[in-house]
Amino acid sequence: MLLGFKTELKLNNQQRTAFAKHCGVARHAWNWGLCLTKQILDHNKVNPDSKIKFPSAIDLHKWLVALVKSEHDWYYEVSKSTPQQALMALRESWKRCFNKTAGVPKFKKKGQRDSFTLEGTVKILSNNKIQVPVIGVLKTYERLPQVKPKSVTISRQANRWFISFRLETEVQESPHSDVVGVDLGVKTLATLSTGEVVVGAKSYKKYESKLSRMQWLNRHKIIGSANWKKAQVQIARLHRKIANIRKDTLHKLTTLLAKNHGTVVIEDLNVSGMLANHKLAKAISDMSFFEFRRQLTYKCELYGSKLVVVDRWFPSSKTCSNCGTKKETLTLKERVFECGHCGFVIDRDLNAAINLRKIAS
Repeated sequence: MLLGFKTELKLNNQQRTAFAKHCGVARHAWNWGLCLTKQILDHNKVNPDSKIKFPSAIDLHKWLVALVKSEHDWYYEVSKSTPQQALMALRESWKRCFNKTAGVPKFKKKGQRDSFTLEGTVKILSNNKIQVPVIGVLKTYERLPQVKPKSVTISRQANRWFISFRLETEVQESPHSDVVGVDLGVKTLATLSTGEVVVGAKSYKKYESKLSRMQWLNRHKIIGSANWKKAQVQIARLHRKIANIRKDTLHKLTTLLAKNHGTVVIEDLNVSGMLANHKLAKAISDMSFFEFRRQLTYKCELYGSKLVVVDRWFPSSKTCSNCGTKKETLTLKERVFECGHCGFVIDRDLNAAINLRKIAS
């Protein structure tokens, strides 16, 4: 199976300038292609009898070379694959929009999620050196896997740059055959049917006051000034720290579940519906339930274990794990489950995790 590899780059000022140019060209090509495709869709909506064929990525690139590239000399200062890959990404974004799996593509803004893709002569020269087109040899802090990537994506987070590519990995066979149920929650990130409780990082809650203070101090700075830019970098670095703490907790938990159990059972949570509850939306977002399921899905495939997703309407919390009797009502503030039929008393989340394990067994 294919896995992504991402690591930080060790750069000089010349390379940072080259990266900024590539990001600018990729952003310009994306915005130009998005404006053109939106005009075509608007024309087809107004004139249903004389519709224009929606362009492919190749068509967009041909028009870009003929109409745009000749008028802007700075297009020739970067790799030719940068605008090509940006237009291919735009076409895939429209494809997801037409299939109703994503929303309408949005215009990109300078300084927000800057990234570009390079394709062509990409070689890993040694343990920490990689050669890319136009820019040349790049150094990394981490040892690189000795593979032959076809393309690489370079992205920026705050004031740091990262390189990522895909590599092929062999799927392992799991020596375990046991079943574990996992109940996700807001108070604790996960409760296992074995009785283990994993407390969430709650990184946003920890740094919320500091982040609010930094943003408050930045409110009157002149946009584009040196002090404004410094403050923007500090805020972005704190956002990156919050995200990294959350990702670290999720990676450790999902790896532990996938490597040490034969079958992992979770619920099919309606995360978007849960986020509609404004009283719990912040806490749910801080736990990152969707990212937990995404990581667990590919790690179970990698380590040879099985992932079972139980239907979201299964009453795991309301059902007694001892006798199987279902309670009619169970409020969210009731953290201890008490069965009215057999008198069994157990923690609410542990009860749900045991029921999830039983339904898969």
